[in-house]
Amino acid sequence: MRMSRRIAVAFGLVAALAAGAGLAQQQKFVNVLTGGQSGVYYPLGVALSQIYAKAIPNAKATAQVTKASAENLNLLQAGRGELAFTLADALSDAYKGNAEAGFNTPLTKLRGLSATYNNYIQIVASADSGIKSLADLKGKRVSVGAAKSGTELNARAIFKAAGIDYKDLAKVEYLPFGESVELIKNRQLDATLQSAGLGVASIRDLASSQQIVVVPVPADVVAKVGDAAYQPATIPANTYTGQTADVPTAAIPNFLVTHSGVSDDLAYQMAKALYDNLDTLHAAHNAAKAIKRENAVKGMPVPLHPGAERYYREVGLVK
Repeated sequence: MRMSRRIAVAFGLVAALAAGAGLAQQQKFVNVLTGGQSGVYYPLGVALSQIYAKAIPNAKATAQVTKASAENLNLLQAGRGELAFTLADALSDAYKGNAEAGFNTPLTKLRGLSATYNNYIQIVASADSGIKSLADLKGKRVSVGAAKSGTELNARAIFKAAGIDYKDLAKVEYLPFGESVELIKNRQLDATLQSAGLGVASIRDLASSQQIVVVPVPADVVAKVGDAAYQPATIPANTYTGQTADVPTAAIPNFLVTHSGVSDDLAYQMAKALYDNLDTLHAAHNAAKAIKRENAVKGMPVPLHPGAERYYREVGLVK
């Protein structure tokens, strides 16, 4: 009788362990790689992680603060995330392996999930710096975003097209959006280039505390970049306090990207849940209102993930 009881207990333990293993196998990890907390990627990433935690069975979803595009793509290639925000030019450079952009080898595991909204090149200066044009940046103290970030790659491209070299600047700072704004407030910087959705929190914060100038990027400069990802665009009047007129600039698409190691089922669920819950993303940031399912596969610089492709076939976007 005692032996039978031991056998029963042993079988019970084995069954419990098997059940636990089954649950562990079913759990799906979704780490969303974002950007700095004062940008647009972060609030949208938090909203997406909340959507996935509710919509995907057994999902453990998180949003990770990062240095944005370039770091996100390297983390995806290494399997240290399931989904990431990135700029189009950084994504293209990463997949091809553009060493000048910081990608010494092609990141061939990257797979597309969806296009999202456009980033706008927003060059903002303190009014008392005297900066009103791109040429006026010469001899000034400028922050160009974290080194090798998508924003910094944009800065290099725009400045080169405008005939400006980093050596022409009095000081170059490689800082995230929030830190750049704090230095302008403290009169330690004159201007900051921020590649982000319209109404980004960092610039709203700066404009609410002092008078700013939004520096125009003329269409002829955008054309000289020589990259189809850069398109002429407009920052509408009153996007920021004190900005009373439209300002020409460049816009670059953003994408959500995953990697080949993510299962087809999970990629399908991520794409579906994204478009089933757009209202939640709209509430997280105004920039998300530009995300439309009909644009999801337009201009994708990398192969579409088969799981996402299955979703887009179901809704008639892919034939």
